[in-house]
Amino acid sequence: MLSEAVQDYLKVIYKLENQPTAGAKVTTSLIAERMEVSPASATNMIKKLAEMGLLEHVPYQGVALTRAGEKIALEIIRHHRLIELYLSASLGFPWDQLDAEADRLEHAISEDLEESIDRALGHPTVGAHGEPIPTRSGDIAVHDYMPLSDLAAGEKGLIRQVSDRSSELLRYLNDQGLTLGAEIEVHQREPFDGPILLTIDANRKRHLGLEVAASIFVDKLP
Repeated sequence: MLSEAVQDYLKVIYKLENQPTAGAKVTTSLIAERMEVSPASATNMIKKLAEMGLLEHVPYQGVALTRAGEKIALEIIRHHRLIELYLSASLGFPWDQLDAEADRLEHAISEDLEESIDRALGHPTVGAHGEPIPTRSGDIAVHDYMPLSDLAAGEKGLIRQVSDRSSELLRYLNDQGLTLGAEIEVHQREPFDGPILLTIDANRKRHLGLEVAASIFVDKLP
């Protein structure tokens, strides 16, 4: 049995490798930041994971999960996203509480309970925040969404996914109506990284900072 710490590291590294804005290498400092530990602690765990054959580490070049490490990460992510969706759809938990609750439960549920949740939800493929849910066999869909911050003035998009890294951000997005399925139209972009003026579902105008806009991912509409 792998420790919860090992599982958490594998999950975080997988998400860093596959985030919608991926491209930068997954470094020890970035992992430490996401895990909220010291760089020394992250370095020690990375060495341990490499010795276990769960990742490859090239000094000063970042890390990458092996197939074995990726398989474990996807299993934990499947647990996490099914729990989030169940808490949201069946128990009415608010958006901003899902991640923390799922973090507490993802290591504890049995495979039988996981399958029962999956069956009760109708075998969903998309989680509560729009992320793909891995299958039990470890397959996962790849969604080609673009950050809302990349839309030009006059362009439209449908919100398909949001970052779940911050409960405060999720609470703000929900209050603004920036939820899954909402239609966005960008009217104006202020220069020098200024805010974006947009309309939500054709009836609510909002100014949105670029940092927030970069955490929202959309399907661009024609």
